Amino acid sequence: MVEKIEKPLFNQSYLVKLILPLVAEQFLAMTIGACDTLMISSVGDAGVSGVSLIDQFSQLMIQLFAAFATGGAVVSSQYLGHKSPADARKAAKQLLNISVIVGFLIVVLCFPTQKLILSALYGKAEPDVLQCALDYFKWILISFPFLAVYNSCAALFRSMGNSKLSLKVSVGMNFINIAGNAILIYGAGIGVDGAGISTLASRFFGAGIMLFLLCNKNKNEIYFDRIWKFEWNGKMIKRILKVGIPSGIENSVFHIGKILVQSFMSGFGTFAITANSISNTLASFSNIPGSAIGLGSVTIIGQCIGADEKKQAKFYGKKMMQTAYAGMFVIAAIIFFTCPIIVPLFRISEEAQVLAIGVIRTCMCANIFFWPMSFTMPNILRAAGDAKYTMIISNISMWAFRVLFSFLISKWLLWKFPNQTDIALYGVWFGMYLDWIFRGAMFLVRFKSGKWLEKRVI
Repeated sequence: MVEKIEKPLFNQSYLVKLILPLVAEQFLAMTIGACDTLMISSVGDAGVSGVSLIDQFSQLMIQLFAAFATGGAVVSSQYLGHKSPADARKAAKQLLNISVIVGFLIVVLCFPTQKLILSALYGKAEPDVLQCALDYFKWILISFPFLAVYNSCAALFRSMGNSKLSLKVSVGMNFINIAGNAILIYGAGIGVDGAGISTLASRFFGAGIMLFLLCNKNKNEIYFDRIWKFEWNGKMIKRILKVGIPSGIENSVFHIGKILVQSFMSGFGTFAITANSISNTLASFSNIPGSAIGLGSVTIIGQCIGADEKKQAKFYGKKMMQTAYAGMFVIAAIIFFTCPIIVPLFRISEEAQVLAIGVIRTCMCANIFFWPMSFTMPNILRAAGDAKYTMIISNISMWAFRVLFSFLISKWLLWKFPNQTDIALYGVWFGMYLDWIFRGAMFLVRFKSGKWLEKRVI
């Protein structure tokens, strides 16, 4: 049970207004990926597999941008809790600078070497899968700077407690993406290129609208003043990076590990890659409550720490974890029972469908018990500034369990069932569940110890 406090910083209405739009926004964000996969399925298993391979690389970049956005949001939230809005605005401007620079740097480095990157990572995949991946990759690369800007602006609105606005922008992005898919994939018949162009257009729209809204001085406590003027504040950037760098390393290493797993998994065959893609899509939907509450905790816990209300930080941390578990139980149970109906909608081969349904059901069972403690809890710790601890635990767990044990379990299954290479996919997912169990246990110990409450970044 969560103990009561006499004068809470946030009432129930505030929490609902913050969390519900985040849940809806996460749902819409997942819808973009699901629509790409669903519409691309008309191209065949090769199209689904190619997009799936790029999504793993794309997630690496997305998490890098999210790390900087988290750093900026933590600093801004703590300044708002400290009643220092001018400093919060300075932090916001530096976050935008970092996001734009990193976004364009990734394009400059990766665009000329697209083929080399894909060959190095997924050289074992079949030629038609690699070609689809390459067709999709170029458009996703171009979209990264816009995605970086959108993520940073959305994080700043969340730090002000205004998650409803980013939800509205997300609705527009989804509409552009789905409409673009329908026109370019079905109408123009350009396959995975159409999915990539639609994603680029939606991210361009989102970045532009968010920048425009954050320049409004009259409606926002945090806003961009003279956005065209480049300003560099080394002291403020250091505070952002105090959270951003450990989070960036944690997220990047995490997804590098996932890419390595995807790389050796590419040898399991197209059925396994396709089933893995569908499983990841549905698993992402089940994670929505935990992800949304994790994002909201940056605002809540950050402002508590900024106001030096450590008791309330722990109170709200417990309350948000209980809510995350309840939400994920409901969604995971629904997906567990309905996946035999949902999976055939993707129009993949029967072999891939059977494999996907089996994997999804094991994932839903693991999600209910282990996912919130593994991924919602660390956001609570980071919001207080305890980013280094989460980075160390996540990296150890990633390499020991998700990479090493996924490889070993898969190899054992391949040895046990040499004529059924696709069944080795279960080894990848069971290695992931071991990762969740270890990191969740370590984060729970840290939370109960109270050491995370001694951290702060301002």
